[in-house]
Order: sequence, then C-alpha cells, then structure tokens
Amino acid sequence: MRIPALRCLLTVLITASASDVRLSAADWTEFRGPTGQGMADSRKLPTSWSESTNIRWKVAIAGLGWSSPVVADGRIFLTTAVPVGEAADSPHELRAICLNADDGTEIWNVEVFQHPAAEKVEVHPKNSHASPTPILDGQRLFVHFGPHGTACLTTEGAVVWKNEELRYAPRHGNGGSPALSDGRLIISCDGMDTQFVAALDKQTGQTLWRTPRDTTPAKGFSFCTPTIIDVNGVAQAVCPGSSAVFAYDPASGREIWRVDYGEGFSVVPRPLFGHGLVFVCTGFGDEQLLAIDPSGEGNITSTHVKWSTTKATPKSPSPILVGDHLFFISDGGIASCVDAKTGELRWHERINGNYSASPTFAGGLLYFQSETGITTVVEASDKFRQVTRNELGDGMLRTFASFAVVDDAILLRSESHLYRIEDGHK
Repeated sequence: MRIPALRCLLTVLITASASDVRLSAADWTEFRGPTGQGMADSRKLPTSWSESTNIRWKVAIAGLGWSSPVVADGRIFLTTAVPVGEAADSPHELRAICLNADDGTEIWNVEVFQHPAAEKVEVHPKNSHASPTPILDGQRLFVHFGPHGTACLTTEGAVVWKNEELRYAPRHGNGGSPALSDGRLIISCDGMDTQFVAALDKQTGQTLWRTPRDTTPAKGFSFCTPTIIDVNGVAQAVCPGSSAVFAYDPASGREIWRVDYGEGFSVVPRPLFGHGLVFVCTGFGDEQLLAIDPSGEGNITSTHVKWSTTKATPKSPSPILVGDHLFFISDGGIASCVDAKTGELRWHERINGNYSASPTFAGGLLYFQSETGITTVVEASDKFRQVTRNELGDGMLRTFASFAVVDDAILLRSESHLYRIEDGHK
C-alpha cells in the first residue's frame, strides 16, 4: 500500500546555511510525522525486534520527557525535564537535545527554561514536564513546554527567542504540541483556569493573536495538538478542547466553526483529515469519535457531524487513516477498523496491553505500541491479521511517546532510553 502524496509533501528543500538542517520527504518533522497523521514514507521498517535483535543503538536520555523525537538531515531532536535535586518538588531544567541519527551520540544539550520548585504542578504518572513534541521548519527548531514557555532554537542549539506569555494553570503536566501554519506557531492552551488558542510569529516569538475558547467546561484541561487543514483553499486550524472542537483562521484567530460534545475533557488525540472529513476524539468523560464536515460556519453540531461512534474509541492514542479505512485503538487495547466515509465497522479485535502512544503506518502495516514496551504489527486492511508482536525490556518498560521514523528505522522512546530499531543489527 503506497501513499505517493507523502513524498510530494516535503520534497522542497529549504535553502539554508551549512549549519542548518534541510528537510526532505523522508524527514519526521513534527508530532506524528511530516503529515501530522502518523504516515511513514518507508516500505522497509522492521517488523520484528527484541533487546538483542535489530537494535542499531540504544542511548540513555537524562531526565523524563514524553515528547516524541523529530528528525531531519541525519539529526534527532527531543526534549526532556531534568530534576535539580532529589526532592519530589525539586526544580526541573527543561532541556532540548540533539543526537546523531547514525550512532546516537549527543551533538548538543541545552537548558531552555527552568520549571521552578515554587510552581508546584501535579504531574500525572503518564505525563511529564516535557511532553509536547518539538517541530522543525528546516532552519529552526521550536520547543514547547506548556505554560513554562515556548522557544525557537537554531539547529546548532542557540536560542533565537523565548516566549513565556502563554500562562495558564496546567493539570497533570503539559502535553499538546505546536503546529505550523504560514509562519505561525498555533498552540492550544487548555488549563484548569482558562482555555485559549494562540499564534506566535515563528521569526520573533511575538504573540500574534490569542482567542479564548467560548466554553465553560467543568474540567477545562486538555492536551491536544492542532491540525492544519485546507478547506476549499482556505486554511483552518482544528483545535479540540474540553467540551468542544473549534476551527480557527490561522492568520487572525477568528473562530470559523465549532462542534460541541458535552462533558469531554482531557482531550489528547490529534485530529485527522481525509475524504473531506475531520476525525476528532472527544476525550475522557464523553468518549466519542466524530466525523465532521468542516465546510460550515458557526455552531455546526447539529448539521455537519456525518457519523459518530462510541465503541472502544481512544482517549489518548490518535486514530490513523489509510485509504478508505480509519484505524484506532482504545486505551484499553481494543483495535478497530471502520469505513472512514460511513463509520461502518470492519473489524474489532483485542490487542493485549494499555495504550497511550499513537499508531504509525508504513509499508501496508500498522504499528501499535503499548505502554509497556510491546509493539503489535498488523496489516492495514479491512480484515484483521496480526503480523508480529515485539517486546522490549521484558514488557516492563514505560513507553508513552509515539514512534518517529528515520530512513528505514523506528525511533522508540522509553522513560530512560531512545532506541533505533532497524533490520540487520544486534
């Protein structure tokens, strides 16, 4: 199964100095890859591995962070939070790291912000102070640490600008990653006290607009990454939050449309777009998957929701769209395939384990990574067939970060290490 559009999407090389990273179709530049939808342009990803087989390298990463790696031009970038001291409420250094993709050696490691001990934040056991995934635009790396700050770095680790204006009271740590749209970083900021979406100028870090969410949810906190889509030639930033999903004009912050979904909160999955539909999960407390026609304006709850399902829908992992089929896995390990246009169920199977990471597609296969270092590979088909089941760390690792892909290799992040998984290595 081939996705030709992937190769076309990022074939433009960005003119840069010798020290700048250049993007190509094979790079993994943001959360869920170059399309933001979990699609890898590789037909040779490994399907079998263990701690002693098909591991090219494994390196320790200091601190704790559940950001996924991003990759360009043979370099890997990720973030972490390193405690300063032994106490539970110690301050944390919020750091950005660059590794050589060939051998995992560290190229640079810089402190960007510090989360002070005075700012006590209850961090969920599945979260961290460094959960948002960085984003690359070819010449710059953008890192985001929720209300603790957003920054732009050169690909050599020099800080270009910092923005600490997006303040809100987080719950359970931070999570949502930024998205890029025409020179703007679009960021969802959903805290216990206030909920809004903002845009920063990628060149200067200046806040260009800040639009409050027009909701009054009982539990306002959410952790979603915006998805930028094109509807009849007009850009939309689709930003789910607690109680509703909104689409905004990325240039002005104007609300274009919204769909309400009641008591949904702590929304994590990133929206998908295909077949003229936006696929949105509604989080905890509501637990739906909605297929929305984004061509309307205003409150389109009663007019533009084309189908919905409540059966084993994910609260944490994002869905994935392959051709006419929409695949998703519940947090409790039930995988499903439905017709993307109608919502009609194709198959529904239990895969052992609990799941937070979003699945990845490559070469006709889906990779479902559990929270304990087990990855199940299945065919991306309307008939369920499991290909392999792979285990790292005796099934006792904590693995909440989603995969990244470099060349024909998988980058898997555990709570303490980063693995490069590739055929032909021990």
